[in-house]
Amino acid sequence: MAAFTLLGLSLALGAAGAGVSAYGQHKAGQAAKKSGELEQQAAESDAQLDEYNAGVAELQASDAVQRGEEEANRYRQGVRNLVGEQRATFAASGVVADYGSAGEVQHDAEFLGELDALTIKTNAAREAWGYKVSAYDLRQKAAITRKAGATRAAEGREAASAANIGAATTLLGAGASLLEARYNVKHPH
Repeated sequence: MAAFTLLGLSLALGAAGAGVSAYGQHKAGQAAKKSGELEQQAAESDAQLDEYNAGVAELQASDAVQRGEEEANRYRQGVRNLVGEQRATFAASGVVADYGSAGEVQHDAEFLGELDALTIKTNAAREAWGYKVSAYDLRQKAAITRKAGATRAAEGREAASAANIGAATTLLGAGASLLEARYNVKHPH
């Protein structure tokens, strides 16, 4: 009877060990799944921040263009004021402002002033382009971050499935070992 009790105790301990092992595998799989889900949530938060920053960059691009237009218009007004002062100075000196050197000076001031105004607008457009590129980059980064998060979540689910299969295999193996030990049944290898 002692041998039978010892065999029963051994079988019970083997079954308990297999159960603990299977439970540990299951819990590890669930932890991997939860970790993947948390990584996906963190990735989504990062992606949303990148999307927000892309929107801000687009607003900055619009603002740059608008500021450039306003600055160019102020500059043009300043040139018109300068040309008006030149005309008044020429007229006060008794020079006909529309002809000869006086006319050329005013024409040159207007021409160079317009070039400067266009340069202001071009610089603003370049600044806006930089913001638009930044917005595009941030949106691409957001998409990549989301994909990485989805991949981590999928890896976590796969790890959980593999752990559950491992747990089931452990329990089946333990059951087979118990049957073999209890009934002296051999399974073919």
